[in-house]
Amino acid sequence: MARLEHGAPSFCATGGLCPRRERIAKQLILANLGESLAIADLAQACALSRSHFSRAFKCTTGLSPQEWIRQQRIQRAKELITGTSLSLTQISLECGFCDQAHFCHMFTRSEGVNPMTWRNHQLRRKQAIAA
Repeated sequence: MARLEHGAPSFCATGGLCPRRERIAKQLILANLGESLAIADLAQACALSRSHFSRAFKCTTGLSPQEWIRQQRIQRAKELITGTSLSLTQISLECGFCDQAHFCHMFTRSEGVNPMTWRNHQLRRKQAIAA
């Protein structure tokens, strides 16, 4: 039986995206993280209807396309928070959030702390490792 990411139920194996379509969708998302990307555009790139694409994507990844995009944006934000000195406003725009307030809300919901607290924690952790 096929093993799927993120604990997706195995019964979705026959209703998921084929590896080629999954790769197309994920590459398109990652290449456009800073932009608004409609699910209809992803579906069209995969030559599927919007509803079929959304169901198949969730079966394949265990997350809806919107949730997967949000997760990737948060991951990219974490990389920018730890690897650059960009402001939270710059990071929020770079990662495709409409504004800093929305970014901070989504980050806090995802990580349990706001981005500035997370940044400070990461800096302290780096300093402790270096010492």
